[in-house]
Amino acid sequence: MSRYDFYFTRLMYDSGDWDVDIRMPSNVLNSLVEYTTLRVDTVERVIALSDPKMLESPFCYLAGHKLVQFNSQERKNLERYVKGGGFLFVDDCNHDIDGLFAKSFEAEMIKIFGIKALKKIPNNHPLYSCFFKFDGPPNTSVELNGWGDDLVHDYLKAIEIDGRIRVLYSNKDYGCEWDYDFRNKRFLAIDNTRFAVNIIQYALGA
Repeated sequence: MSRYDFYFTRLMYDSGDWDVDIRMPSNVLNSLVEYTTLRVDTVERVIALSDPKMLESPFCYLAGHKLVQFNSQERKNLERYVKGGGFLFVDDCNHDIDGLFAKSFEAEMIKIFGIKALKKIPNNHPLYSCFFKFDGPPNTSVELNGWGDDLVHDYLKAIEIDGRIRVLYSNKDYGCEWDYDFRNKRFLAIDNTRFAVNIIQYALGA
């Protein structure tokens, strides 16, 4: 039996730049310790998408700015992971709709899961109320400051299987929003990592 209820897995992939927002995982893990009763491994694990070990992870994170072009083994593992009940959170660090990461990642999802699989989720989805209550996806400072495509994205997309989200896809660049030393949270009026707690609690079946 595992000592932990949760550990954070970042996925490496051969194309693009997967090693972004390096302080974000420890910040999110700190929030899980602070707000929940989960037994949390506080050390981020980095596993190649092509490595079968990623199939064991309760939650995987994949992000970047550049081209996403999975090789055959990466594609095979991703499909097996998602269809087997895993949860993948994907964050576009460019926070735009028509950028290279967005277009290439969505093309990969079409190759694997079909053209209609990735859909906008409504703002009353259980994801937004399974722990903290949100009226939809929280805005990020990078959107409000006019970076990326200069839009505030009022939705997230997802691939659902048997009524549950299995791939959650964000153009909002949450990784950058949460990329700070967790000890600096005391300076925020409201902890902006609370939505990460919702994502992970949902991933674990809340």
